[in-house]
Amino acid sequence: MASDPDDRRHAPATSRNRGPILKVLSRVLPATGCVLEIASGTGEHAAWFAPRLQPRIWQPSDAAAEMRASIAAHAAEAAAPNLRAPLALDVTAANWPQAVTAALDDAPLRAIVNINMIHISPWSAAEGLVAGAGQLLSAGGVLFLYGPFRIGGKHTAPSNEAFDRMLRAQDSTWGVRDLEAVAALAGTHGFALRDRVDMPANNLSLIFERA
Repeated sequence: MASDPDDRRHAPATSRNRGPILKVLSRVLPATGCVLEIASGTGEHAAWFAPRLQPRIWQPSDAAAEMRASIAAHAAEAAAPNLRAPLALDVTAANWPQAVTAALDDAPLRAIVNINMIHISPWSAAEGLVAGAGQLLSAGGVLFLYGPFRIGGKHTAPSNEAFDRMLRAQDSTWGVRDLEAVAALAGTHGFALRDRVDMPANNLSLIFERA
């Protein structure tokens, strides 16, 4: 995987949340097959998770070319045999599931992981993500979402409320999502909320399973 180390980007939160997230993923992901990570960002999670989740195949992706360059650079440093080159994927594009199917024709897709995306993107991104996951995953497939959520229309901490205000000030289509709205959206595409795990820094891990 050719890359330039200078392309590596870093997200400070990654080193803080990767351990707790890995603990949940190790428990809830199917034991084999391919895991597609949507919006892999810097690629630091992919490079750290992949060698620790073998024999599962880890397939990172991102819509932004500069992030895919960062993913490739981190992956080259990790040198994990089960970590694939990043895919160019935009979940708001209607044909993104077909691009995944073409790329993974030799590996059964068992799970989709999305970390810290749906609150810093329009609701249409959540809709596209879940709709595509419904097309790609068969019965027993796992959709894992991580980030801050409101419960019963209320923030779970003052820091999340302040974060929500900051996000909406940057873009009115962004914001901390209601867990119930996300679960309802997932339900329309064949997913049931199997588990909810409280995480550090007032985040949640949501584990959906395809019926």
